[in-house]
Amino acid sequence: MFSKIPKSIKYPKLLLLLGAIVFAVGLYASANNNQTFGKYIYSWGYLGILVGGFFYAYGLTAAPATVLLLVLAKTHSLLISGLLGGLGALVGDVIIFYFVRQTFTQEIERLKCEKVLIALRKLLKWGFGSFSKYVLPVVAGITIASPLPTEIGVSILATLKTLSIRKFILLAYVLHTIGIFTVLWIGKNT
Repeated sequence: MFSKIPKSIKYPKLLLLLGAIVFAVGLYASANNNQTFGKYIYSWGYLGILVGGFFYAYGLTAAPATVLLLVLAKTHSLLISGLLGGLGALVGDVIIFYFVRQTFTQEIERLKCEKVLIALRKLLKWGFGSFSKYVLPVVAGITIASPLPTEIGVSILATLKTLSIRKFILLAYVLHTIGIFTVLWIGKNT
């Protein structure tokens, strides 16, 4: 797909991400200003919240999904919406988790031996002492809970050999549900 982009565009993926954000802002404005479009989005109901949660887990679609959740929050139960949105995001996370675990394991092991990462580990150890082993999981958790590209946080967690799929599912669900509850609360109160 990206092989057909002209060489003059230096950052095509970042441009695409910016386009998704602009689209999301337009979507939000349209849903609030256009009665017909707003009614169409509201008609999605809880299924729309589940779908919004799923797409909340992916960097490129996080902004439009956040808008969908903001709009649907106005007419739906905060508790049910948060739990369903968290479930949708969890499905997206599990896909990423398995993909990284199955596809990137050998490359991640080789990457750990790179001088830059060795220096980064030493810097973390120096800066955080015995707490350094918790820094990356905390960063991963913050990334997962926020509408930032979840792929980063899930990838970090997928590289932890001590993290079982059950623990990951519980952790990802709780983190996403907290993030989605926050988005829904903002949508309900604006």
